[in-house]
Amino acid sequence: MTALSFVSSTPSAPRRWLRGYGPFVALTLLWGLSTFSAFWFDSLLAWSAGLLYVAYDTWLIGYVAFKTYRLPDVPQPAIRPVTLPLGIVVPGRNEAAVLAATLDPLLAQLAPGDTLLFVDDGSTDATRAVLASRYGVALTGYGLGRSTQHPALQVLFKPNSGKADSLNVGWQQLSQPVVVTIDADTRLAVDALEGFRQAFAREPALAAACGILRPTGSGGWQARVFETFQRFEYLRAFLSRAAWMQSGALLLVSGAFAAYRREVLEAIGGFDPQCLVEDYELIHRLHRHAHEQGLDWRVRVLPSPRATTDAPADVLGFLRQRRRWFAGFLQTQFAYRQLHGDGRYAAVGRLMLPVKAVDTLQPVFGLTAFALLVVFLTGGATVAPLVLAVIGGKLLIDFGYHFWALRHYHRWLGERVPPRLWATAVLATLAEPFSFQLLRHAGASWGWWQILTGRRDWAPQRRSLTTSIPREITP
Repeated sequence: MTALSFVSSTPSAPRRWLRGYGPFVALTLLWGLSTFSAFWFDSLLAWSAGLLYVAYDTWLIGYVAFKTYRLPDVPQPAIRPVTLPLGIVVPGRNEAAVLAATLDPLLAQLAPGDTLLFVDDGSTDATRAVLASRYGVALTGYGLGRSTQHPALQVLFKPNSGKADSLNVGWQQLSQPVVVTIDADTRLAVDALEGFRQAFAREPALAAACGILRPTGSGGWQARVFETFQRFEYLRAFLSRAAWMQSGALLLVSGAFAAYRREVLEAIGGFDPQCLVEDYELIHRLHRHAHEQGLDWRVRVLPSPRATTDAPADVLGFLRQRRRWFAGFLQTQFAYRQLHGDGRYAAVGRLMLPVKAVDTLQPVFGLTAFALLVVFLTGGATVAPLVLAVIGGKLLIDFGYHFWALRHYHRWLGERVPPRLWATAVLATLAEPFSFQLLRHAGASWGWWQILTGRRDWAPQRRSLTTSIPREITP
């Protein structure tokens, strides 16, 4: 698979270099200058890193608010039943504890012609025992097993090779025109599959889409705190995706709960096992292929398919998750660097990728701004009150935006905001910049460190088994 190959370009070598590396070099220089400005100025310019961080973040939420001010309503159910068959792939490894909570809601939503395929990626726990006792899927060794209790349920047992490869083996095993991918720790709401079914039947140009995810945590007080912060983070993230969808430049559909037209996966070669965030990379490749081939492929976030997903419940788990996410984000940004500023790729090249280039260093700017603030406050710098005034103004902006986003998000979903969520939002909005946001930036910086040092022991690259297992497997 050549998912991470660079786009050929006609400009000269210097122009290609500038297009590919120029934004990253410029941002690094800007970070260096803004950091050292603390030693050069006595005015507010001493906190240039913070000013740049605040200005960019404010522009970003303003852009999202502008683009999502008028969002399409939740589509009403079709008068006549939609019969578009779905092939559902659930990859998993050692999922005995959560398997029933994921598969049971899926089985309840299947329609005639659907197939639910659980891809067991070399589990070593009690996953096989659960499949045998609860669903009547008993098979020794590797291969395809079928449920004796649910005709539409199949299980593919394969050696461990990673999530991306499991997805590839899974969707190639199925024949339905739309492929839905669901993580094994994701629980679907009632009629979630119907939302995908209707959307793809209604819009032939729809190439990929994701639903709405809500994070849930289990455990003690840490889990409850993280769930609160992540709930608001996900809420704003899905509004942001809706904004980029409105611009025709959505680059991410959540791999935990997404759907793809089968012919699209066939055209672009499926998921890339070499990428740390296979769902994010695939959409980059999808846009690139569509623009180069003149195809009217669209990527959307849909308000009607909804699900909950397990979220990290402690600091270390959260940092590890964000390390992997951000390292994969960087991997993808550098792989598609030649698309920066390229008008051939419409809003993706002209706007979205330049914004994402800034996002590569946003966490570094954020941590630098906080560190300088601590230095100013502890050292009694004369600029400290001015910096605090800027932060106070930013908190007011964020406060207003977060409450608007909370209301607008639920209106988009056709729901009312739960009353106690308003009080929780107050506490989360005030505490987030000095707690959760710093942890998020720390995890991202850890991802930078992994990329720069090339230490991949935490995410080993495994041999792809996509071509070693035939498309049709019999028990």
